[in-house]
Amino acid sequence: MRRITRITTVGIASAALALSATACGKSSNDTGSSSSSSSASGALKAAIAYDIGGRGDQSFNDAAYAGLKKAEAELGVKGSEAEPSQGESDADKVARLTSLARAGNNPVIGVGFSYAPAIEKVAKSFPKTTFGLIDDTSKTGPNIANLVFNEEQGSYLAGVAAAKASKSGTVGFIGGVEVPLIKKFEAGFTQGVKDTNPKAKVLTQYLTQPPNFDGFSKPDLGKAAAEGQLDKGADVIYAAAGLAGAGAIEATATAGKWAIGVDSDQYKQAGLAAYKEHILTSVTKDVSGSVFNVIKSVKDGKPQSGEIRYGLAANGVGLADSNPAYTKMTDLIAAVDKAKKDIVDGKITVKTAP
Repeated sequence: MRRITRITTVGIASAALALSATACGKSSNDTGSSSSSSSASGALKAAIAYDIGGRGDQSFNDAAYAGLKKAEAELGVKGSEAEPSQGESDADKVARLTSLARAGNNPVIGVGFSYAPAIEKVAKSFPKTTFGLIDDTSKTGPNIANLVFNEEQGSYLAGVAAAKASKSGTVGFIGGVEVPLIKKFEAGFTQGVKDTNPKAKVLTQYLTQPPNFDGFSKPDLGKAAAEGQLDKGADVIYAAAGLAGAGAIEATATAGKWAIGVDSDQYKQAGLAAYKEHILTSVTKDVSGSVFNVIKSVKDGKPQSGEIRYGLAANGVGLADSNPAYTKMTDLIAAVDKAKKDIVDGKITVKTAP
């Protein structure tokens, strides 16, 4: 299989959060030796191109990787991965996606809205290849599957949980970069908090503004922001900030307060094991399922295209309950369950912007 050169690696300053990263983008079941672009068995080849932070973020990118691994295990797919570079241009993304498509991968999946312009361009050059685009519907095409989620709905449930768990009446939201997607997380969370406790105070902070996307990749920024909110009395903090969110979890857990994770069930992430007792819950997005489903659709000869939406009704978003402490909070769980039912039944409409 053609190897995709890894351009950069991403590290965490805190030793407790140190994450291992592969030396290069490659087949995810490769042992280090290269292979031809087509396997002897003729197995389907699929590739994912990671978003800012890369594999090892314990969140968004790792969820996509889990979907690829599941496809390898259950569908016999040969998987490839490609990493981003810091501050890269759309031209860099075009080159990456083109290389993956030329290597015979189908589908090729861009993890994150930043791939939208590149996928629009490359998809036209490879009309027989399906391109998955996660978290974006702005660019469409007959061979583009737009894999999107109702993040605001899951975040509403997190707001309910935060309001119920808070003793101080002050909770925090940390957004990685102030873009429309992350504003959906903020909007849902704030609405959930206020609907549960109108007197509660929600502290909101964004780590960076576009075109600076460091807020998705630098844990020290998340840690500093969480420390600031803790100093202001927050005792539950929800961060939607990719790899930077790991720093927020570290700070919150160190202070003995509740953190709420995002995208993946962060209670189960090995890189955050030292802090898991203080990860109350996580807002999950079935990114892994969306990756698996688009790969399976190609394998089945019925490739997905157009908008494929994952919402609360089909458990495309939700709240994790892995922490035993969470399952003991019966009043909180009852409030979350009622809110979920009301959203699914249409009694609650969750805002998508603050």
